[in-house]
Amino acid sequence: MWLGSSVGYGTLFCARVKAASVLAKHPTRIKNGQEARKLPGIGDKIGKKIDEFIKTGKLEKLEKIRADDTTKAIQELTRVSGIGPAVARKLVEDGVATVEGLKKVQERLNHHQKIGLKYLEQFEKRIPRDEMLQLQEIILKKIEKFNKDVIPTVCGSFRRGASSSGDIDVLVTHPSFVSTDTDFDKKALMRGIVDTLTKAGFVTDSISLGDTKFMGVCILPKSEEPLHRRIDIRLIPNDQYFCGILYFTGSDEFNRRMRHEALEKGFTLNEYSIRPLGSTGVPGEPIPVSSEEEIFEIIGMDYNEPSERNL
Repeated sequence: MWLGSSVGYGTLFCARVKAASVLAKHPTRIKNGQEARKLPGIGDKIGKKIDEFIKTGKLEKLEKIRADDTTKAIQELTRVSGIGPAVARKLVEDGVATVEGLKKVQERLNHHQKIGLKYLEQFEKRIPRDEMLQLQEIILKKIEKFNKDVIPTVCGSFRRGASSSGDIDVLVTHPSFVSTDTDFDKKALMRGIVDTLTKAGFVTDSISLGDTKFMGVCILPKSEEPLHRRIDIRLIPNDQYFCGILYFTGSDEFNRRMRHEALEKGFTLNEYSIRPLGSTGVPGEPIPVSSEEEIFEIIGMDYNEPSERNL
């Protein structure tokens, strides 16, 4: 293989056309940059690139450009819900670097990714608070109609009073469902909630439906220009509900601060429970709580309203 043909057209991306042509047509192997500089159209910069390529087999500048292009392509593909960095990188390696390119290989996508691609532009639009309030009203009314004992709470930044939200995050519980109960029919309750919201024209697509979590798509029925929105519904045992509400309301920084405060006071706090830490540091049994306020009280913190948790 002549160095001229392999470097001139393929790797010396910044070479002038004349220099590339000269290298490609040279009848013998170019040994180094100094030899190349004797040819017409080959200057010092191209000569240095030839030396670099002969020594390392690659060009650092070209590698950086390729790396930058890969990074940009991964960022582009991970816009699609369900496509993470690892999947995006594999797609890029296989030549799929844009959303438009992704549309041509939909047979490679799973159900979640297809939904994410279908509603990409709509999912990327923030949900105004006015719309969130309407969505919440539908959720609460339809769930109450299905089963008046079910307790639903819309959490996330919406509960903290945000002017807009990225999606709808709903936590539900039932008084008869506790973490130690193995007989409660979680599956029937979750499917009943989702079926009710689907029949009402609220849920339009299901991404996944398990015994305690639903991931899907919803719209505001009868609105002039309804946008499809992402919705998650989680079923949580009643004895874990208030720790769950606290955790899923956030913010992340506020949660970290509360966990730190709990540890300082001899407790461990997470999305499931608050437990005392013994002298050995081993968590004890969960402390029963019937409100968020009780969690604050246990660790000696003044109660913060959800709107006060935007750290």
